[in-house]
Amino acid sequence: MRRIPVVFILFAVLTRAADFSGESAYEFTRRAIEFGPRPSSSEAIKGLQVYILEQLKTCICEVIQDDFVARTPRGDVAMKNIIARFPARFSANGTPRAIAVTGHYDTKYFPGRKFVGASDGGSSTGLLLELARVLTGEAHPNDVYVVFFDGEEAVGEWSNTDKLYGSRHLVSKWRADGTLSRIRAVFNVDMIGDRNLNIKKVSNGSRGLVELVWSVAEDLGYSRYFLQEEIAIDDDHMPFLEAGVGAVDLIDFDYEPWHEDSDTLDKLSPSSLEVVGRVVHEVVKRFDAM
Repeated sequence: MRRIPVVFILFAVLTRAADFSGESAYEFTRRAIEFGPRPSSSEAIKGLQVYILEQLKTCICEVIQDDFVARTPRGDVAMKNIIARFPARFSANGTPRAIAVTGHYDTKYFPGRKFVGASDGGSSTGLLLELARVLTGEAHPNDVYVVFFDGEEAVGEWSNTDKLYGSRHLVSKWRADGTLSRIRAVFNVDMIGDRNLNIKKVSNGSRGLVELVWSVAEDLGYSRYFLQEEIAIDDDHMPFLEAGVGAVDLIDFDYEPWHEDSDTLDKLSPSSLEVVGRVVHEVVKRFDAM
C-alpha cells in the first residue's frame, strides 16, 4: 500500500474538480474568433496571445511562452507556442512522466479575405482553454501539458517545409531539453466544433492511443460521433510520431466550410465541443491510472 501525502489529501479536500463545459469552450472559441483572421505574426494573433495568457493566469499551472522565428515562403515570421504545464501532484515512481494535449490557434493566411477559422483554429483554442480550467482543480501523477501551437497552417502551399511550424519547433526544443523523453502520449485536437460532428480514426496515429480514445468515447456514450472509418491526416501530431512519441489526432475533416470564409461560429455547437472535451479529459484521467 502506498501512503498518500498529506498535502495531496488537503488539496483533494479543498479543491472541487470541475466538469468540462461545452458552453464554456464555445464562449472561449467565440472570444478567440472575435480577433478576426489570425495568421502567424499578425496583430490579431498577438491580441489572441494576450487573451490566452490572461486566461491561463487564472489557472494553477506554469505558463511558458515559447517564442521562435520560423523561416517561411514569406520570409522570417515570429511565432509563439503557448504552453501550460500542470505539474504532477503526486507520482508513484518519483519522477513524473507527462501527457500533452495540443492544438493550434493560428488561422490560414488568406490575403484580402475574412477567414476567421471558427472550427479550424478557433475550436481547438476554445477546447484547450476549457481543459486548462478543468485541470486546475485536479491532481495527476503525470505532468499534463496543454499546448497552443502557432504556425500549424502553411504560409503558402502545404509542403514538407511549409507546415506545422509550432509542433516541429517544440519537438526539437523538447528533444534538446530532455522533456520529449518523458512524454507518454500526445493528443492533438483540430476542427472539433462542427455541429455535425464526425471524427474518423486516423490511420497514421499510434494504434493503441486511437483504440483508447475510441474505447473512452464508447464508454461515455459518444460512439455515434467517433466513427470506425479511417483517414490519414498530416497534422500537429506527426512531428511527435516521427520523433518516436505516441500521438493521435482528433479531427473532423469532413467539414464543408474548411478554409472558406463561411467557417464561422454558427457552424459550431457547444455540444460537439463538450463531446470531444469530455473524451479527452477522461483519456487523460485513464492514462494516469496506467
